[in-house]
Amino acid sequence: MVTADPRIDSLLSKNHPICSVEFFPPKDDAGVSALRETAAALQAIHPAFVSVTYGAGGSTRDRTAQMSTMLREEFGFAVMPHLTCVNHTCDEILDIARAHHARGIRNIMALRGDVPKGLTAEIAFKEGLRYGADIVGLLNNSLPDMCFGVGGYPEKHPEAVSLEVDIDNLKRKVDAGAAFITTQLFFENDAYHAFVDRCRARGITIPILPGIMPALSMKSIKRMTELCGSTLPARLARRLEIAGDNAEVVEFVGIEWAVTQIRDLLARGAPGYHLYILNRAKSALALAAGLPV
Repeated sequence: MVTADPRIDSLLSKNHPICSVEFFPPKDDAGVSALRETAAALQAIHPAFVSVTYGAGGSTRDRTAQMSTMLREEFGFAVMPHLTCVNHTCDEILDIARAHHARGIRNIMALRGDVPKGLTAEIAFKEGLRYGADIVGLLNNSLPDMCFGVGGYPEKHPEAVSLEVDIDNLKRKVDAGAAFITTQLFFENDAYHAFVDRCRARGITIPILPGIMPALSMKSIKRMTELCGSTLPARLARRLEIAGDNAEVVEFVGIEWAVTQIRDLLARGAPGYHLYILNRAKSALALAAGLPV
């Protein structure tokens, strides 16, 4: 008999901050080997759970399932696969979620997903599955013992016309059955706390887990902030520019900034933190080394 993972909302209800880590499915065997090494190293920090991303339009459907199984069975992690509604029918979504359920997985990050290049929205969205709330509602009605996380944007989703509209959209996901929120990356903690305040004012009471990404290169962090609508603080940008091409100094700057963020978030009552580490063990371990146990 397969042992079921704990639900993440139950972990978040214990009044003890949790750490979680995000992986992405590798493209080749070399990437799988590297991910195994990262996963083995991360056992030392005992993350409460790990998540596995889902490529645009379901492009990593099989690899997401394979990596989720590997991380769970080989390393003993509670796993939260991402699942998006783009380019999927209702039956396909249910089949994927039920397969996860049969493996003992009890947590899914339910997202709208990005529309792949070359597809229009009319083609990419099928059978009324157009927004995050749609996939949460579908899955919650069919698999009521599973826990569904959703994404939140402290500085507004890039496609939302306003912060108020963005919070309204998030409220629909919560009303459909979401149990917790993980935020997009941010570099100023005031953005997270203001976001939490707006959510609470709108009647969103579920836990909101802050997402943190260490800035490990100016090029990559600029690309990420542009993609997700996050602000790169001038102070951090200046420090990265001074570090220039010295990778060790850049890494030190990025880790130090992230550690300071996490310490402040925990001191001010955040339920934990979710690390976007891009499959790199070194940055996650360096962060853990600088944080209280």
